[in-house]
Amino acid sequence: MHRRLQFLNECVTRRAFREGQRVHAHMIKTCYLPPVHLQTRLIVFYNNCDCLCDARQVLDEMPQRNVVSWTAMISAYSKRGYTAEATDLFLQMLRSEEEPNEFTFATILTSCTGSWGFDLGRQIHFLIIKTKYGSHIFVGSSLLDMYAKAGRMLEARRVFDSLPERDVFSCTAIISGYARQGLDEEALELFRQLQREGMTSNYVTYASVLTALSGLAALDLGRQVHNHVFRREVPSFVVLQNSLIDMYSKCGKLSYSRRVFDTMPERTVISWNAMLVGYSKHGMGNEVVKLFKLMKEENKIRPDSVTLLAVLSGCSHVGMEDRGLEFFYEMGKAKNGIEPELEHYGCVVDLLRRSGRVEEAFEFIKKMPSEPTAAIWGSLLGACRVHSNVKIGEFVGFQLLHIEPENAGNYVILSNLFASAGRWEDVRTLRELMTEKAVIKEPGRKWHITSTGQTTPWSLRPNSKILAHFSVFQISNTPKKIY
Repeated sequence: MHRRLQFLNECVTRRAFREGQRVHAHMIKTCYLPPVHLQTRLIVFYNNCDCLCDARQVLDEMPQRNVVSWTAMISAYSKRGYTAEATDLFLQMLRSEEEPNEFTFATILTSCTGSWGFDLGRQIHFLIIKTKYGSHIFVGSSLLDMYAKAGRMLEARRVFDSLPERDVFSCTAIISGYARQGLDEEALELFRQLQREGMTSNYVTYASVLTALSGLAALDLGRQVHNHVFRREVPSFVVLQNSLIDMYSKCGKLSYSRRVFDTMPERTVISWNAMLVGYSKHGMGNEVVKLFKLMKEENKIRPDSVTLLAVLSGCSHVGMEDRGLEFFYEMGKAKNGIEPELEHYGCVVDLLRRSGRVEEAFEFIKKMPSEPTAAIWGSLLGACRVHSNVKIGEFVGFQLLHIEPENAGNYVILSNLFASAGRWEDVRTLRELMTEKAVIKEPGRKWHITSTGQTTPWSLRPNSKILAHFSVFQISNTPKKIY
């Protein structure tokens, strides 16, 4: 038995599929009934070789199973994204009266996604409290990560605050959760607090902080984080560099973004998209086209739907409507082409209406394979108002009144269109229809900042206590300049 286990462990390490199969076949031929721990190693071996069906067959044929056997199979499903299989097997384990351990809980919580998965995750949380596994740091980290990914940041913070000790993974999970939910100030405040407490950060932590700083458009703090990463010689993983590109782009420093992009040893489609979207949002359509051309020439990364959106948007902002249409039809027809979605059709409509090609935009909408959204019709109605195209505007306007009968803006734009054509009777009819349906246009508001820094009625920028501090880090030395 010892020799079999030793040889099987060697096969697991080397992922030697054929040799491991021979060991298993020899057990079957010699009618040898292996003990539980040897059968568990067989499960691990098949999982390591991506043969989950064989691993599951070994588990199902085991006359006796222990918690390690169940956990090994649940872990394999979870790691590969088979959430339904993982949760089903976990429930089967509970029915078998085998008690989960801390590794089982930490593993199954990663599969508790979606509405059904979250409900199961909350029940598992109660079970963790009952079995007193909540004090284990990796169980706590998995719990707060589950809550954070579900957008339940209050519950995630309660779990985080109750941890007897914290590591870089639990700290990163909560900061990442805040950043993902757009709670940028909370993410940055917690990061600064944990820095004071001596937390060690990794590249994922810094990427999450940069995401928060992107939302705040806090360039000075973003540069400090970049300097900190540079000084600490944090490995330049792609996800961290992508976050730097996004942060500099959202802060309006496209030249800094491009420097990071150009120095990347490898790029993913997210890297290209971050740079393309940055150029597009700042109206730099020519740079979008140049960069997209470079992407196609390198032919290393296949464009995706976000790439096409960025290119179409970039063309729209600089009046390159023909070039944009060319990209739209070219990418759809290419080998492994992108299947256009509603957002892409909306971009094309925007591209055409900006250049005054209202009739062409209308014909394009009529040929769409799916029903146009209110946003697409609304874009065209605005163009009809600007270019005084009453015929198409009337049709589009009544389409919008059918889709959004309570949207006062549609009534107002259509009414103004009729008024510009002298159709006062139609204007009166629309106003009566608004009254009949009790549709009220909200009065305009202006942003006002008082002498105390308060805003009325809303704040254009976050009224952040954090941004009042000069440094995101508790450091006294002058940061080394990167750019």
